[in-house]
Amino acid sequence: MQVIKPWAKSLAMLAAGTVLVLTGCSEPPAASGPGQQIPEVAVVTLNTSTVALSTELPGRTTDFRQAEIRPQVSGILQQRLFTEGQQVEAGQLLYKIDPATYQAALNSAEAAVSSAKALQHNARLKADRINGLLGSKVISQQDADDANALLMQADAAVASAEAARLTAQINLNYTDIKAPIAGQIGRSMVTEGALLTANQAQGLATIRQLDPIYVDLTQSSNELIKLKRQIRASGDREQVTAELLLDDGSSYSQPGSLQFSEVNVDPGTGMVTLRAVFPNNNGDLLPGMFVRARLHHGNNTQAILVPQKAVSRTPKGDATVMLVNKDNQVELRPITLGGSFDQHWLVTSGLTIGEQVIVAGLQKIRPGATVSVVSATDEE
Repeated sequence: MQVIKPWAKSLAMLAAGTVLVLTGCSEPPAASGPGQQIPEVAVVTLNTSTVALSTELPGRTTDFRQAEIRPQVSGILQQRLFTEGQQVEAGQLLYKIDPATYQAALNSAEAAVSSAKALQHNARLKADRINGLLGSKVISQQDADDANALLMQADAAVASAEAARLTAQINLNYTDIKAPIAGQIGRSMVTEGALLTANQAQGLATIRQLDPIYVDLTQSSNELIKLKRQIRASGDREQVTAELLLDDGSSYSQPGSLQFSEVNVDPGTGMVTLRAVFPNNNGDLLPGMFVRARLHHGNNTQAILVPQKAVSRTPKGDATVMLVNKDNQVELRPITLGGSFDQHWLVTSGLTIGEQVIVAGLQKIRPGATVSVVSATDEE
């Protein structure tokens, strides 16, 4: 009988265990064949939609009209006839300059007119008498010509005197300084007793018409070209309305309209100024306020919208979507986006009608994978 030593028995058991371990490691992996589960994704099928086209631009409010009040004659200011900050009407009397010297000048001019008319009357009578005697050969032709020339000189003197009188009347009228436009007048820069000079550099006050009010917007020249194309496509420039967004984020209560754009581009910035006009009957808008305006310029009836959750960004910031092709395989597609509309992006290029964009199950797939497709629900 053969005796098996204890150390030999241990060695045999170790060898057997090693064989089992090696056998287990060499088992082939499970085949990825028909038994493997195909991932399921939810998709939306692209179709055309109608969206309102809009462009949001920064801008500032500015006066609809503005007039600086300056004296047109020199003199001492006698009265200020308005309250600072109040609304004034066109033609309303604002300031009064001492009229004494101008009234005297007018009186002198009227006297000069009377004197000239008296000389004119005498010259006309003399010319009539001489011309009446010319046929009797008592008066020579030279005498008649001299009399007629004197009458013409008298007529010219009357016309000159009347022009001087009109100038004096105008200067007297200018002592009443009136509002050229209706609007809100600011603070007065002078007080009673100040010496005013005709057409002086310093204005007396400023009137601003604030109802309606302008909003000057800035836009790049390239974007303006696109905007004009969209406006032309909408068919009617008059339909370009504007919505005002105030600096605190609130919306202005009344809509406005686009008026015009500048005909030149700023060579330093490449920007163009557009002007919109808004009603301001409550006086909520003041000149110089920073605002944003949203221009509404028609509808796009062939818009392609894709849910925002379906859009991913590359490290460079480019937009992409995953879609399912006709072979039920996943495809990565770069796209170009326009504006956003109610949790959707407007796609301007990269997708066509009828394609299926994946909106749920994106974490389970990769480009080239085969998937099963279900339609996305409203909750997804």
